[in-house]
Amino acid sequence: MTDTDKIDQKQQEKLEVEAEDQYGLLYNWLEALIVKFEVEGILYSKFQISNWKETAETFKFKAAVWGEKFDSKKHPQKVGVKAVTYHRMMIIREKDRVVLEFILDI
Repeated sequence: MTDTDKIDQKQQEKLEVEAEDQYGLLYNWLEALIVKFEVEGILYSKFQISNWKETAETFKFKAAVWGEKFDSKKHPQKVGVKAVTYHRMMIIREKDRVVLEFILDI
């Protein structure tokens, strides 16, 4: 959407997402960020996940996110993101990290 290096961490917010599986959790997380941009015009550049919980029925976490209001003079718009998709979504667990791959509808 824009260069994240140009997004100052002026305001902090809390988000919470929940889903029946990890793919749904990733989808809901990305959708929550897109909705915040569409409704409130806020872009984020720093994220801290906490309170990760997995049960047989659900996955959920809380996150602190930092960012600022979109400013067309400061944040050159690259592409507009319309929605998240499940198409070719992958969660790859490696020894020391998790790699997330997903496609956004632009």
